[in-house]
Amino acid sequence: QVRLVESGGGLVQAGGSLRLSCAASGRIFSINTMGWYRQAPGNQRELVAEVTSGGTTKYADSVQGRFAISRDNAKNTVYLQMNSLKPEDTAVYRCNANIRDSSDFSYRSFWGQGTQVTVSS
Repeated sequence: QVRLVESGGGLVQAGGSLRLSCAASGRIFSINTMGWYRQAPGNQRELVAEVTSGGTTKYADSVQGRFAISRDNAKNTVYLQMNSLKPEDTAVYRCNANIRDSSDFSYRSFWGQGTQVTVSS
């Protein structure tokens, strides 16, 4: 089995910062793209940021310049540094990873359980 465990969410005032972490463990042969998605009540899930195994990053326009995604391949961990947070960033944030399972070498998409980020005005 593969697990993604997130940490780092919480309550912060507008203009503040938070750092999310997501660690993958289990039957991992390799990890391709890792990313963060978010979903606010009444909204569709949206991609926040993603990073490939080679380090290429992609951001949603709404977070460009404020958020930074990074990964530590040795630790199978992806991070999301969130700065200049706004109330509209309030959502459940979930990490996603495209992982090659060591049991059969197939690629599968895995999700973390989600962590709440609340930004007060």
